[in-house]
Amino acid sequence: MERTRIKEFTSGSISKQLFSFSIPLFLSGLLQILYSTVDMIVVGKVYGREGTSAVAVGGDLVNLLTFVVIGFSNAGQVLIARYIGAKERQRLGRFVGTMSGFLLLCATGISAISLLLRDQILDWLNTPAESREGTVAYATVCMLGLVFIYGYNVVGAILRGMGDSKHPFLFIALASVTNLLLDILFVAVFRMGVGGAALATVISQGVSFLSCGIFLIRKRKEFELNFSWRDFVLWDRSMLLGLIRLGIPMAIRSAAIQFSKLFVSSYINAYGVAVSAFAGIANKLASFANLISISMTTAGSTMIGQNLVAEKYDRVKKIMLRIAAVTLSVATVFSVLICLFPRAVFGLFVEKGEESVLALVNGYLPISILLFFGSALRAPMNALVNGSGNHRINLATAILDGIVFRIGFSLLFGLGLGLGYYGFWLGDALAGLTPFCMGFLFYCSGAWRRSSKSKQ
Repeated sequence: MERTRIKEFTSGSISKQLFSFSIPLFLSGLLQILYSTVDMIVVGKVYGREGTSAVAVGGDLVNLLTFVVIGFSNAGQVLIARYIGAKERQRLGRFVGTMSGFLLLCATGISAISLLLRDQILDWLNTPAESREGTVAYATVCMLGLVFIYGYNVVGAILRGMGDSKHPFLFIALASVTNLLLDILFVAVFRMGVGGAALATVISQGVSFLSCGIFLIRKRKEFELNFSWRDFVLWDRSMLLGLIRLGIPMAIRSAAIQFSKLFVSSYINAYGVAVSAFAGIANKLASFANLISISMTTAGSTMIGQNLVAEKYDRVKKIMLRIAAVTLSVATVFSVLICLFPRAVFGLFVEKGEESVLALVNGYLPISILLFFGSALRAPMNALVNGSGNHRINLATAILDGIVFRIGFSLLFGLGLGLGYYGFWLGDALAGLTPFCMGFLFYCSGAWRRSSKSKQ
């Protein structure tokens, strides 16, 4: 019998398991962020603030289009972990086929719809006229390659659900090197403009998806995946319903947050290309800070999912405490660094002499600190909610965080109190505390214990 690659987290050292699982996740996320960061740096150095703005706006739009795969992949990862915790590994192959086929069909449909509505969406975003042409090029290429972005996320979620975070990292590392080389080639050498940066990203994602997919198929016996090609076309109805029941709230949450961010961006972009470019840089820095939170949430969701099904509740609490200790420490370090070297950090993304962009730095510093600690606080709570598979809490959080508070606070501070673009950024940062508040109430209620007894 071949050795299994599936990992169980219901016994052993929590700290060792959390770090061994989350570090490759962190590195994978870091490399994924570097995709668009490299795009922004290379384009910004070659084409100035107009190029930076184009990548920022186009990247925001593409992030919105990934809401389905982010939500359903996270749901699939949790369900896989719960199958493992419940000792039902024989169901894994059928579930993987159902989830993969469903999400790849979604990718095709969303790609087609987004291309049809592209110009209307860019109008709604108040895309600056100076960067409009570049934004159209960047968004179009990414829309055409959406199936690769979806494909990698699906395969990565399958591996993470089984406790393997190392191989997704290796394949995304391959893609990162490819992206860097192609960025330099397409943008700096061939002068293909902002569209060249997007093409480099899509090709790199395709390399990552195909490599990871081939690996999973070749090693399917070691992952105990007994599937046939029919499973990808003829989906299991009960498994699909379970995925939809948990995935829809997670997808709505992802979509609501992205939609609200675009809503805020539409107002910010109206202040001109300098503010638009600064917003893109600020979002990129926030995504770096949020990276450790996401990796801890992802690792914690799988670990908590297994332990809840096994009814090891004390172990769940210890996992949450370990996550909080790590994320709060990182938030402190980030806050100190950005306060000590603000202009040096933001200056990495713009040409020398772009004072109109750097002049906004000092007023943004308190907001950045709030973003860092909001990200740290929500990690353990998101891990608990996701790991429990509680779709109601996810849906409530999605509505409050993504729509009510994020849009409401942004309008209140930005327009109501006359704080302008700083007010919109402040409202966005305050809304980021919603998952912590909702998760804390969920924890105190004890409902997460009852979630462990529900069926997938």
